[in-house]
Amino acid sequence: MPIYSDSDDQAPGPSNMSRMFGRNRSLHSILGGRGVADILLWRNKTLSASILAGFSIIWFLFEVVELHFITVACYILMAFMLVLFIWIQGERFFRWRPPTMYDIQISETTARHVLSRINKFLIKFYRISCGEDFARFFVALAAIWLLSIFGSYSSALNVLYVVFLGLITIPVLYERYEREVTYIATQGKGDMKRLYRKIDSKVLSKIPRGPVKERKYK
Repeated sequence: MPIYSDSDDQAPGPSNMSRMFGRNRSLHSILGGRGVADILLWRNKTLSASILAGFSIIWFLFEVVELHFITVACYILMAFMLVLFIWIQGERFFRWRPPTMYDIQISETTARHVLSRINKFLIKFYRISCGEDFARFFVALAAIWLLSIFGSYSSALNVLYVVFLGLITIPVLYERYEREVTYIATQGKGDMKRLYRKIDSKVLSKIPRGPVKERKYK
C-alpha cells in the first residue's frame, strides 16, 4: 500500500509554479511559431480582430438573419465584382493601383502549409486510433462523443463558431494568466487525489475480494 502525506497534495504558490504538462517550450512555439500562432495569441491585433469580426458576421447572417449559403455566397461574389469594377475603372481618374489576378490568388506556399497541417492532423489521428497511447485514445474518443452530443442539439455552424471562439480566446487568455491557471489546476489535482483516497478508504477497500491463488508451474 502506498503511503500518502498531506504534503503531496499541497500545491505550490503561483510565484514558483512550473508550466502545465511539464512543457519547456513557449505557447507561441507550440502553436507553430508563425502567422497562425500570432493570430491565436493576438500578436497581430488588427488581423485577429478582423478574422473574429468576419466569422461573427458570417455566423450572424446564417444563424440570426437565417440567410441561405448560396444567397450569401452570391452576394459576396457580386460585391467583390463591383469593388473590382469600380477600382479598375477608377484608375483612370484617381490613379489607383488596381489588384492584378496574381494578387487575389492563393500562393502555393500557403496551400502547401495548409495541406501539411491537414496531413499532420491525419497522421496524429491515425496514430491515436491505432492505440499507441490508450489514455490519449480514450480521451479523444470521449471528446468526439461529447462533441456529437453537443452537435445533436445545435447546428453545425454554431458548433464551428463555438470552436472558433475557443481557439481565438483560450490561448491568449491562458498565456496572459498562465500562472493563475496552473495554480488552480494543481490545486484541483490535489483535491482529486484526496477525494480518491476517501473513496478508496471508505468504499473500494471494503469490497470483499476472493483469495488469490498462486499459480502452479510444472
